[in-house]
Amino acid sequence: MDEAIATLISVAGATPELAAQYAQLADGDANQAVQLWFENGGVDLSGGNITSQPPPQTTSNQAGSPSHPIALDDDDDSAGDANDPVVTGVNTSTRPNEPPHSSAPVDFEDDEAMARRLQEEMYGEGATQEPRAPIARQAETLVGPGSDPFSMRGMGYEDAVQERLRGFQTRRTQRSNVPGIFNQHQPSSIWERDSIDNSQILAESTGGESESTTRTNRLARLFQPPWDLMFKGEWEDARDEGKEHKKWLLVDIQNNRVFDCQALNRDLWKNEGIVETVKENFVFLQYNKDDPRASQYIQYYFQGYENEDEYPHVAIVDPRTGEQIKLWSRKVPSPAEFLMQLHEFLDRYSLDNSARNPVAKRKSEIKKEKPIDQLSEEEMLERALQASLAGASQDFGGAAQAKQAPAEDPDDLTRSIGDVRKEAMANSESMDIDSSTAPTELQETSAFSQIPSTNPHIEPAQGPGVTRVQIRHPGGRVVRRFTETDAVQRIYEFLKAEPLEGREGADFELISMGKNLIDDRNSTIAEAGLKNGTVMVEFIE
Repeated sequence: MDEAIATLISVAGATPELAAQYAQLADGDANQAVQLWFENGGVDLSGGNITSQPPPQTTSNQAGSPSHPIALDDDDDSAGDANDPVVTGVNTSTRPNEPPHSSAPVDFEDDEAMARRLQEEMYGEGATQEPRAPIARQAETLVGPGSDPFSMRGMGYEDAVQERLRGFQTRRTQRSNVPGIFNQHQPSSIWERDSIDNSQILAESTGGESESTTRTNRLARLFQPPWDLMFKGEWEDARDEGKEHKKWLLVDIQNNRVFDCQALNRDLWKNEGIVETVKENFVFLQYNKDDPRASQYIQYYFQGYENEDEYPHVAIVDPRTGEQIKLWSRKVPSPAEFLMQLHEFLDRYSLDNSARNPVAKRKSEIKKEKPIDQLSEEEMLERALQASLAGASQDFGGAAQAKQAPAEDPDDLTRSIGDVRKEAMANSESMDIDSSTAPTELQETSAFSQIPSTNPHIEPAQGPGVTRVQIRHPGGRVVRRFTETDAVQRIYEFLKAEPLEGREGADFELISMGKNLIDDRNSTIAEAGLKNGTVMVEFIE
């Protein structure tokens, strides 16, 4: 709610009271609150008059008179684009001590607000191509004497259902393929840039939308895809290009309904440093998620492409093996940080056949679900509850989608646990993140490091309350006796004090019935179900 109020104040110039009203009406959705504000003209929803703050008018000393204000839709775009916050990301409309001869536009943030609203109108959930005809009045007998309730079932009924589904899919595809500011199609004249004006190319790629007003033309240029940077062929052709010229594949999957995807065209792919780096070292591909050319990539690397929460999606793929090497998902860093990460990637990886690239040093942090036959009663109840909630969210049109773990960057797995721990500590200091949000694997590693390695195992005499535990490892197995009241941690202490041959000082995990025992280290062997049981030793490489 606070974020929506702050967005309204900065974008629309609303007072805190009005901003709170619209934020509450939009249930804390900042984009929806801004759209409601502009649709209603900033009216006081409590019944009062409009109390929004009017945008300041800036005049030019060169005009010689305050009666010459600079119009927002002035045809001269050179001055506005230089300081346009949609380009620079900085709102300079309220800078203190600004010289009176500044020729900045009246309200910079209006461009981005208008961009978001136009995108929602064109590609949002409620967008339609044209209003449908009214439903004709009908009078029918639903159930009459001698009627067969199953008479509708049959080939005709199934065909009608399939026809309705095909029609719905066709209308949806047609709507997503309508060109516009945020869905610019590759113009046929892209190869004739030397002889054709750029405005003609822009008009063709937007379906004429860029010619409606000066502001829409400016927005179309800001969010124009990087045609000069993009590879124009199919996925397999791009792989052949990468193999031949020893260039990595840099892939950007776009979703017209996600504004952050469009912002990549504005922020990243127009940055001079990024453009030079990409041209020299990468084959750049940008596909819309509905583009047939993207189907092969989506099938292997991006199965969750229908989920809008997974965007933006930018990845680096090895053209030789087809392996995804690095991934930016849900959040892409700023241009400066993104450029730094690109250069770091090029320093660590190479397409030279004699070079040895980093390999995964640890396992994925994403937990795999256990089979149903290995679940306890509490775990089965929790999984059934989650499935029920997920089904309810689908029944309500996905309004409350079940949260999924973000896709993991394969490059992170090539870094040692120590490196990841240092990065996590640095992030916690800079962003003041609570330690409870640290990755599970780091917490497990910290717990493992606290287990002493100076307590050798002393086997108890055989008798009541004594059990055997089989410890299986890659080199064979070991059987030791423990009392049923010994803590599971005693098994860890035994393996640390008497390490297996060639594994001195190596970190390991103990697995029983598919469960990591680090969380049950303080439980007794009887409570953990290890009486006459077996544990697996898995070493962390």
